Amino acid sequence: MTSSVRLCLNQADQRQTLLSSKVERAGKAKPYRGGLRQGRASFARMLVIAVALSCFACNQSPRRSGVPAGAQAVIDRSIEDIDAGRYEKLYQEAADEWRNESTLEDSKATFQKLRDKLGGVRTRSLQNAREEQTSTAPVRGHSVVVVYQTSFERGEGMETFTLLERSGQWHLARYFVSSNALR
Repeated sequence: MTSSVRLCLNQADQRQTLLSSKVERAGKAKPYRGGLRQGRASFARMLVIAVALSCFACNQSPRRSGVPAGAQAVIDRSIEDIDAGRYEKLYQEAADEWRNESTLEDSKATFQKLRDKLGGVRTRSLQNAREEQTSTAPVRGHSVVVVYQTSFERGEGMETFTLLERSGQWHLARYFVSSNALR
C-alpha cells in the first residue's frame, strides 16, 4: 500500500487526498499498470509473429545462392561437352532423370537442332544460381539450378542447367534453352 503525500495547507485537504487514494485503488487501475498491460500485449503479439515466422520457415525448402564446388565442376564439364558437340558423353554422364525422360537419339537431335538454329556460343554470363532441397516434383532432392544469359552466333538466349546430387555426386538432370531465335 502506497500513499501519496502532498504538501497541504490544512487538514481538510489532507483528508481529501487520503480519501481520493482509496477511491483510486478500488476503481480504475493506476497508469503504470496500463503500461504493463500494453507491454504484455506487445510481447504476446511479437511471440505470435515469431512462432508464425518460424512455422513458415520450416515449411520452406532451404535455399541458398551459389554453386557447390562439385556442382560447378559438373557444369563446367557439361558446358565444354555441349560446346564441343560431345552429346553422347553428356547423355551418359547425365542423371537418371534425364535418361528416363529422353533417349540418346532424342537428346542428340535436340542439341543438334539448338546448334543449327542458334549457332555456337559466343559468351555466357551467370545470371542466377540457386541451391535447394525439395521433396516434391519436378526435381526431388538436393539440386542446383544455374541460369546463364548466353550470346549465340544467331541470337540471344537463356541457358538453364539443373543438377542433382545422388550419393555425393552431381549429375546434369536438365538443360533448357529459351531464345526468340528458336521460334
